[in-house]
Amino acid sequence: MTALVGREPSLAVPDRLWTRDFTLYFGARVVSLLGDAMMPVATALAVGAIYGVAGVGYVLAVWTAPFVIFVLFGGVFADRVGARTMMVGADVVRIFTQTAVAVAFFTGVPPLWLLMSASFLSGVAAAMFQPGVNGMVPLVARDPQRANGTLKIADAATQLGGPVLAGLLMALTGAGAVYAVDAGTFLLSGLCLVFIRLAPAAGAAERSTVLRDLRRGWTEFRSRSWMWSVILIWVFFGILVFGPYIPLSSSLIGDRLGEAAYGWVMAGLGAGTVVGGLIAIRFRPSRPLAAGGAAMAGFAFIPLSVTLELPLPLLMAGHLVGGMSWAFWSVMWSTSVQTQVTPDVLNRVTAYEVAGSVAGVAVGQALVGPVSALVDPLDLLLVSTGVSFAVCAALLLTPPIRRLRRV
Repeated sequence: MTALVGREPSLAVPDRLWTRDFTLYFGARVVSLLGDAMMPVATALAVGAIYGVAGVGYVLAVWTAPFVIFVLFGGVFADRVGARTMMVGADVVRIFTQTAVAVAFFTGVPPLWLLMSASFLSGVAAAMFQPGVNGMVPLVARDPQRANGTLKIADAATQLGGPVLAGLLMALTGAGAVYAVDAGTFLLSGLCLVFIRLAPAAGAAERSTVLRDLRRGWTEFRSRSWMWSVILIWVFFGILVFGPYIPLSSSLIGDRLGEAAYGWVMAGLGAGTVVGGLIAIRFRPSRPLAAGGAAMAGFAFIPLSVTLELPLPLLMAGHLVGGMSWAFWSVMWSTSVQTQVTPDVLNRVTAYEVAGSVAGVAVGQALVGPVSALVDPLDLLLVSTGVSFAVCAALLLTPPIRRLRRV
């Protein structure tokens, strides 16, 4: 296969999934995702104990803001110098930031400015890292859908194990150990990525500027009506469903059934994600986004089960169904982006779709506090349930999304 400008093609990837390159990439993603899953617990408990809820909010906000702002530049640089190069560089930055915070916790009480500075740099590094996550998959796997399904299962496993590990480390040793382990995950991730065998891109890239590259990425994104239609729908989904769900559900379930119950509910969600990933590996619809959009109807059972104040087993069942739906849609979406977009602009296009998706979630998280003070949280989740069904209908009723065929 002829290499395209800006792509780092794999030297020779056989048809089997578990090649050396994919195994290394899988290892990099697993340890990185495990570290990411540990951080919310560490931030909420460690930072909250010192600086209260406001401190936690500041630390989280200065991570999210640079991520949304700089992820577009991450896509440009990943297309210019290679996704793997940007991902390794981002891991190196986060090794230093997390190590600095770990040392601060080990030696005393870290100042808020240090926590916020480290969070800001981590957010910038994540923005440089994230576009390449999508772009690397076609380079290490000949079957992107099977690879995406496998990675989704790993994501679910780390979402279950990460908070548990963080909680144990916090209880046994303190916050410094959590941040030190997180730094170690970035070290392992970077090493795995370095050892992946990728051939250099063929040909010389045309001379360009960052602004021109951003415009090219926007043009490519805008030219695909199926893509920007999904992201437009997803902005509303993030604001009205995904953003407010975690703050509202954790409070409602915890207050009614106890904190342990919320953990079991999240375990049900994780189990559903594993099952959905396994289904996505085997089921290959000719119209992937139509199939994924239909499956998203099951996601509505997540807010609905909380709204109806169901007993714990039924709550877990609702989240199991929702997790299956979410995982199947995620694999269909990632595979469509990876196979429908030309490799030389894949990272830039990915950056635009990530920025649009995250922006909606961030707005929803920011608004849930003030709105829930005026409207009953159960009513808000009822709205989220209706919006979930509306999102499913919008995905199926939009012709470019419904008609997109598998490559």
